Amino acid sequence: MPKFLAKRWFGSHMILALVFCLLAAGLLTVYVHWLFAVVGFVVIAGSGYLAFRNQRLFRDEMEAYISTLGHRIKKAGDEVINEMPFGIVLYNEDKTIEWHNPYLQRITENENLIGESLLDVFPTLTDMKDNELQTEITYRQRIYEILHRPEERLLYFKDVTEFRELQMHYNEEKLVLAIVHLDNLDEVAQGMDEQSRSLLLTNVTGAITKWAQNYGIYLRRFSSDKFLAVFDQGTLEQLEATRFDILDVVREMTSKNKIPITLSIGVGAGIDTFIELGEMAQSSLDMALGRGGDQAAVKIKDKITFYGGKSNAVEKRNRVRARVISHALRDLMLESDLVLIMGHKMPDMDAIGAAIGVLKAVHAAQKQGYIVLDESNPAIERLMQEVEEHEYLDDYFITSDQAVQMVTRRTLVVVVDTHRPSMTIEPRLLNATNKVVLIDHHRRSAEFIADPVLIYLEPYASSTSELVTELLQYQGENLKLDVLEATALLAGIVVDTKSFAFRTGSRTFEAASFLRRKGADTSLVQVLLKEDLTQYIRRSEIVQHTEVLGGSIAIATGKENEKYGQLLIAQAADTLLTMAGIEASFVVCRRPDDLIAISARSLGDFNVQVVMEQMGGGGHLNNAATQLKDVTVAEAVEQLKQVLKNYQGGN
Repeated sequence: MPKFLAKRWFGSHMILALVFCLLAAGLLTVYVHWLFAVVGFVVIAGSGYLAFRNQRLFRDEMEAYISTLGHRIKKAGDEVINEMPFGIVLYNEDKTIEWHNPYLQRITENENLIGESLLDVFPTLTDMKDNELQTEITYRQRIYEILHRPEERLLYFKDVTEFRELQMHYNEEKLVLAIVHLDNLDEVAQGMDEQSRSLLLTNVTGAITKWAQNYGIYLRRFSSDKFLAVFDQGTLEQLEATRFDILDVVREMTSKNKIPITLSIGVGAGIDTFIELGEMAQSSLDMALGRGGDQAAVKIKDKITFYGGKSNAVEKRNRVRARVISHALRDLMLESDLVLIMGHKMPDMDAIGAAIGVLKAVHAAQKQGYIVLDESNPAIERLMQEVEEHEYLDDYFITSDQAVQMVTRRTLVVVVDTHRPSMTIEPRLLNATNKVVLIDHHRRSAEFIADPVLIYLEPYASSTSELVTELLQYQGENLKLDVLEATALLAGIVVDTKSFAFRTGSRTFEAASFLRRKGADTSLVQVLLKEDLTQYIRRSEIVQHTEVLGGSIAIATGKENEKYGQLLIAQAADTLLTMAGIEASFVVCRRPDDLIAISARSLGDFNVQVVMEQMGGGGHLNNAATQLKDVTVAEAVEQLKQVLKNYQGGN
C-alpha cells in the first residue's frame, strides 16, 4: 500500500485517539472502579485489533485492485496502440524507422518497417522540413495528415481522405452566379431588317444556350441582351480551364458581320449569401465592360481574374452621356471651394493635355483650380517650356505638397488618365476629400479609386484628352480656348493615337476638328513632340538588343547599368512594332527611379494588357506597361518570358 494511504489509516489522529482512550480508562480506575477500567481496556484492545485487521484487509484488496487495474490499463493501451485508426512512427537521427504500430503495416502492406528509411517508405515526406509540425501527403491514392513531434522524433499518420473528398464536394457544389451580356447588340443590329436581326439573335442565343447545356448551367434571359447563369464551383473550374471559350465561339460565328458580336461575363463566387453573389456578379460585369468587353471577369471573394479580351473595343459612346457627364462635372465644380487636377506619375502628353483641358472647364465655371505636378520629364518637357512662357498657365501648376496643404473636405479632386490610386501623383489627396472625379480611357483594372462621385471611364476612347475635349464642348457655347490649351489637348490625342494610326474612331477626328477650330496649332504639336538626336541614338541602342520569340514577339532590353526615361522606353516599343513580322513588342529598361519598366505594344491580335496585368501593370489591349521593384533587367526579362509562355499556352 502507498505510504500516503497508510498514513490515512495509522496517522497521528489514530494515535491521539488511542492515547485518549487509555487515559480515560486510567481515570476510571482511579476515580470510579477498577472493573470499569478493565472493561475499557478490553474494548480498546478489541477496537485496536479490528482496526489493524481491517487495515490489512484494505491493503491486500487495494493491492489486488491496483494490480488488476494496471494489467487492464496496460492491456487496453496495447490494444489501443495496435487497433487505433492512425499510425505512429518513431525514427532516429538518420530518418530510420525504429518502431511503428500495426496501422503502418496495413497502409504500407509491409509486415515490418523497422530499419527501413522513412523517406524510402514515404517519399513525399522529403519536402517536409525538420521543424514543420503539420503537413499532408498523398500515399497510395489516400490522403494522410501528418502530425510531427520533432523533439521526440515522432510522426502521427491520420487518414483524412474522406474528409478531404467531402470538403472538395462541398466546395465544388458552392453556388456561383454569372451575368452574360451581349456587348454590342444594338450597334451590330443597326441597319439590319427585322428578319436578319432576329436570325442573328437566334444564332447567338442558340450558341449560348448550347454552351450552357454542355456544362449543366441554368440559363435564364432577363433582358434583350442579358442572361442570368446559375452553376456551381466545379463548373466554374471547368470554364476557367477552357478560358471561357464561349467568348471565342460567339465572336467567330459573327465575324462575317461588319461588327462582330462579343460577350462580357461577370461571375461572382466564393460567398454563401445570394445577395452578395449577385452584387459580385454585377460588379464583375461592370469591370469587364469597363475594360472594353469581350471578356469574362471572375471574382472569387476579393480575388478577380480576367479571361478573353482578345478584340479591340468597339466605339459605342454617345453624346448624351458626354453631355450628362459635362453638366454633372460643372455642378460639382460650382459646389466646391477649390478644384485640384492631377494625372499619373511620370505624366505624359495625354495626362497634361487633359489636365489643362479640365483647368479650362474650371475657369469657365469661374472657380479656382490648380494642376498638381511635381516635376517635368522628357515626355512633356517641351510643353512645360511653353507653359512657363505662357502669360497665365504657369501660375496654375503647383506641387503635391502645396496641394496637400490647400485641400479641404469641400475640395474637388479630378483625376485624369489613370484610375489606380497608387499611380496618381499624390494619393493623399484622394483621402483628404470625399469629392473625387475620375476621367480615364484605360481599361479598368482590379485596383480602382474608392467611391468617386463621378466616373467617366471610356475604354473606347483614343485618349483622355479626347474625352476632356468632348466635355468642353458642353461647358458653354462661348467657351474660348487659348492656342496652347487647344494644342496641348490635340498633342495628347496625337501621342496616344500615334498620329491617328491606332485606336482612332470617328469621335477622335471630331474632337481633333473641334480643337482645330478653337485654334490648335498642328505645327506646334510637331514641335512639342520633337525628339532630340541623343534620345534617338539611345533608342536605337535599345532596339539593337532585341530578341524575337516565335518569329513575332520582340523583346528589347536596355543596359543594366544605364537608366532610361519612360518616354524613351515607350518610343522604343513603338519603333519595334514598325518592323516587318513583329506583332507585339516589349522593352525592358531601368528607369531613373531604379524601377524596371516594361513597355508593351501590339497591333491588336496579341493582348499585351493581359500580359502586363500578370506582372502587376495594366493598360490597353495594344498598349500596356508595368514597373517592377528589386529586380535586375535580366530577371525582369525572365519573368516576362515565363508570363508569355503561360499566356501562349493558355491560348
